[in-house]
Amino acid sequence: MAKGLAFVALSLIIGVLQSANAEVPAIFILGDSTVDVGTNNYLPDSNITANFPHNGVDFPFQRATGRFSNGLNTADFLAKFFGFKRSPVSFLSLNGTLAIKKRRFRGVNFASAGSGLLDITGQTSTQKANVVPMGEQVYQFSMVYNDLVASKGTSEAQNFLSKSLIFISVGSNDIVGNHYSKNPIPKEQFIPNLAVVYEKHLRNLISVGARKFGIISVPPVGCCPSQRVSANGECLKELNDQAEAFFSTMDTLMRNLSYENKDIKYSLGNTFNITKPVIDNPQNSSFTDVKNACCGNGTLHCTPLASLCSNRHKYLFWDLFHPTQAASRLAASILFVGDSRFATPINFSQLAEA
Repeated sequence: MAKGLAFVALSLIIGVLQSANAEVPAIFILGDSTVDVGTNNYLPDSNITANFPHNGVDFPFQRATGRFSNGLNTADFLAKFFGFKRSPVSFLSLNGTLAIKKRRFRGVNFASAGSGLLDITGQTSTQKANVVPMGEQVYQFSMVYNDLVASKGTSEAQNFLSKSLIFISVGSNDIVGNHYSKNPIPKEQFIPNLAVVYEKHLRNLISVGARKFGIISVPPVGCCPSQRVSANGECLKELNDQAEAFFSTMDTLMRNLSYENKDIKYSLGNTFNITKPVIDNPQNSSFTDVKNACCGNGTLHCTPLASLCSNRHKYLFWDLFHPTQAASRLAASILFVGDSRFATPINFSQLAEA
């Protein structure tokens, strides 16, 4: 995204922070590693973790919290734009005790790195607690709902959730996993199948009080450093085609769902349209390297022994799969105040007022 739009977006954010925060009592986040703040740290069998250096090198006190980033991720910045300090803590970090209080409880993050819409995504045949799949995250949300009802009563709990925001960033791992499976399902069948599962999860969330959804669609995953390795340095077109198809399918799904449920409000974020122009024309952005990973240099995983770039704010990618803090900030800011090219039918800031 061009410097001009990024500047305008950040300027507009300053003007809407206070009003948006007043309308948002809590934020709930579901999805994968793009918004995970450390869930997998609490899964003993998971090997999909980031609670070690160089992760977190730009986080306060250089803490490796479990975020797949040099600092904050998209969930953190979205929360900050609504007046929160950063993303709410991981559900699993609460050890089953939410301690919901009328004035202090402000949400939970359920996201789990490696997870997807499908229960099998991110799992292995020998490790069934490798990730927390979307279905389990939705179940955890229902547990929060029950605790809210017990604490506040049904009417107040439902009112609380009706004003809260539900951010969901999921789908990338399903698409990549299917592409590299032994018997990949064709795009024309697989993407609609994902939408059916997504709809089931959304309906389950609606049944326990969720009303405002910020849906983050799949970015151009074919351009991640991990995919360029197998495409002679270029973006893997097949994966990008599936990402675009996923957005179109989600657009139809959300339109139909909101038509059926009149009290549902949503913003569908198009991170493909946000990210692909930066990759195609980096000279129009603040990034100078849009192909390689800052940690690991694009061919190796980010580990404490991996090489680390010094100008991290100039890199689009942090590791083989994930954006840098700078890229996450830009994406979140465009989702927050962007026009219909990047969020439809309204943007994320307008969602708070809807």
